[in-house]
Amino acid sequence: MRTTSQNPVPSQQISSVKHRVVKSRWQQRLLLLLVVVGPGLIVMEADNDAGAVSTYTQAGAQYGLHLLWLMVLLLPVCYFVQEMVARLGIATGEGHAAMIYRRFGRWWGIFSLFDLLIVNFLTLVTEFAGIALAARQIGLSPIVAVPLSAVGLILMVLTGSYRRWERFTIGLCILDLFWLVMAAASRPSSANVVHNLLVPNPGPHGWTPSLVMMVVAIVGTTIAPWQLFFQQSAVADKRLRFSDLKNARIDTLVGSIFTILVAGGMICVGNALYVHHIPFSDPAQMAAALGPIYGRWIRAGVLLFMVNASVLGATAISLASSWAIAEVRNWPHSLQLPFNEAKGFYLAYILGTFAAAAVVLVPRAPLQLIIVGVQVLAGLMLPSAIVFLQLLLNDRELIGDDMVNRQWNNVVNWSIITILFILSLVLAVQQLIPSLFPSN
Repeated sequence: MRTTSQNPVPSQQISSVKHRVVKSRWQQRLLLLLVVVGPGLIVMEADNDAGAVSTYTQAGAQYGLHLLWLMVLLLPVCYFVQEMVARLGIATGEGHAAMIYRRFGRWWGIFSLFDLLIVNFLTLVTEFAGIALAARQIGLSPIVAVPLSAVGLILMVLTGSYRRWERFTIGLCILDLFWLVMAAASRPSSANVVHNLLVPNPGPHGWTPSLVMMVVAIVGTTIAPWQLFFQQSAVADKRLRFSDLKNARIDTLVGSIFTILVAGGMICVGNALYVHHIPFSDPAQMAAALGPIYGRWIRAGVLLFMVNASVLGATAISLASSWAIAEVRNWPHSLQLPFNEAKGFYLAYILGTFAAAAVVLVPRAPLQLIIVGVQVLAGLMLPSAIVFLQLLLNDRELIGDDMVNRQWNNVVNWSIITILFILSLVLAVQQLIPSLFPSN
């Protein structure tokens, strides 16, 4: 177990607080919260990536507002899973991959790392696919847009400052609030929104197999394996202390609420196609269809924020992989370090980013097959990843009595794991053997 002295607050954070005149206790608490905020918000909102945009808008386009209640149920699930990650990161000061290697041995460490890297790379490909799709609708060639995006993603991390990267990324997260503006502009019925938030309602056709698959897809989109690795490594890189746990929990709760609100906004935007009886194929097609109805700014907004979602997802996923590789290889792995002091960590990020971008630019690349593969692999990996997390949080020798799970934590978390395992298994089987789930 790590002691507090081994986990000092970064000097720039101390300096940042000292140079402010704090006139009251609440101002002091607010400043300390602002120092801690970041990993929870980023990990949750970055999961509203290109795949999430596609899934949520498709849910709205095919089923209207009838699945909004599911987002309410997913809110506490998101929080409880990521709260465990934040707690473990603060207690150990190490990333998730390193902890699995240490506590479960080399074989399980290789298993978890290999699965993570495969799923992350394929998911990264889908992020660049989202950028390419939006670029075509805007009139920009993917051959230009995709490499430029890759270079931009690399420049984001080559600053030698975690705080600088974090502030820029939080800015991208806040921009996602524009989905709520577009949702309001699509003028959904307020009464229907409230009703469907509070009352589970499958819609006029009932629980069809396709609706069940959409529910499973939403759950799989909202909680992803890379999130566990990313937030723990970010907490460790930021060097949060035991006294920061309360604020880290607030950060995670705010991030959970934020991402659920934005996801609900995406469903409402997709609902505009449902209301106007326009078929859905992808978000870029949706943007083109909504332009003549709600104005060109809606079309531009959907396309631009598809790109924003892809960039957010890409930087977080790439970092999750780079942190995991560097932790296992025992390389220096901090965004606080310049390139020449953490070459392996940064090269893993750079090579992964360029490789994923290159796949998208391959003529006739089987992107749909890749997307299906991502769903299957992520579905198979998620339960095992959370089981590792749950076991680590019950290890008193590792994290101490103050940070270990309480009994109620275990009841809640094992219930979540059981539900996720069932849903993930159903999703994997459906993708592998679709004939078992007829569409009507």
